[in-house]
Amino acid sequence: MTVNGRTEGRRRRVPRQEREQQIIDVAVTVFAKRGYHAASVDEIAELAGISKPMVYLYLDSKEGLFLACLRREADRLVAAFQGAAQAGGGAPELRLHAGLSAFFAFVAEHRDSWVVLHRQASELSEAIASAVADARRAVMAQVAGLVSDGIAESSGGSQLDDEDADFVAHALVGAADSLTDWMGGHPGQSPEGVTLRLMNMVWVGMGRVLEGEVWVPGGRAAGASASAPSPAPSPE
Repeated sequence: MTVNGRTEGRRRRVPRQEREQQIIDVAVTVFAKRGYHAASVDEIAELAGISKPMVYLYLDSKEGLFLACLRREADRLVAAFQGAAQAGGGAPELRLHAGLSAFFAFVAEHRDSWVVLHRQASELSEAIASAVADARRAVMAQVAGLVSDGIAESSGGSQLDDEDADFVAHALVGAADSLTDWMGGHPGQSPEGVTLRLMNMVWVGMGRVLEGEVWVPGGRAAGASASAPSPAPSPE
């Protein structure tokens, strides 16, 4: 039906950026459900309400579509961590707590996104693995910076150095990655509860090292170097 020279019911023209986000929204769900190899561009196009050639026009290829999903969700995760850490308060441990809480909340609220980022991407092409590595480095740098600040502000900070901060950051991020699977098997655990457990395991442990206590085989050694146990006494 035409009124005043215009067709009634004509579809609104969707801007390219908005259309791309709609396609990515659908693709994240399909990739998470079926996996990269089993996921069909035909299904993604149908669910997005567009033609298959249109998907390729916007995202170039199936890999290009997966990369777009990966980069968007990685950017969202990094932004959630950074934003929460910056707003978390002055002390490094408060900022780290806020960032980790945001990380676990993101995983809990966006399971499809996390499946794409964590479980599928590592099995695919070099370009996809590189995109995952970039996101991981961004989070790692944030965590290492907060750990380093915590060491510097402590009374025993001279015992630990940048290498120790990097070590703790890798341990924290690795533990956080692994705990997302643990959360899946313990649906009653809140993101905040998981964060507090992790902070107690890692941050409190680091605090004891800063106070001069380290563990060595056979028992604890007070006042020993954190990076190397006390040498055994020389035989007489």
